[in-house]
Amino acid sequence: MKKKVLVVDDNTSSLLLETDLLEVAGFEVFQAENAATGIAIAQREGPDIIIMDVRLPDMRGTEAARILRQNKETSDIFIVFVTASVMAGGVGEITAISNSGFISKPINTRTFVTQIRQFLK
Repeated sequence: MKKKVLVVDDNTSSLLLETDLLEVAGFEVFQAENAATGIAIAQREGPDIIIMDVRLPDMRGTEAARILRQNKETSDIFIVFVTASVMAGGVGEITAISNSGFISKPINTRTFVTQIRQFLK
């Protein structure tokens, strides 16, 4: 059975690139371009992992993660934040979210899927 991945990113290029890399690697991928849609898909589909941009148009990815952590069905899903803005304060904001990690943008297309698989273990 394929592992399910939800990719939440408002940047269409990033969304399509990450989706393509994951689909080629055999994942079933769901997409969302904002946090609210991502939360709804996570609740409906129960992905094995969520890849989320930090800066989204409707709310920060970390705020969406807090909402997901409060819901019984989504509280244990690992969340990988993908962001270009990994400053000291940003890292603290991300590491405060339980069961999460991060990958810096721009992603390395050669190692991205391997990194995601490591988070799944």
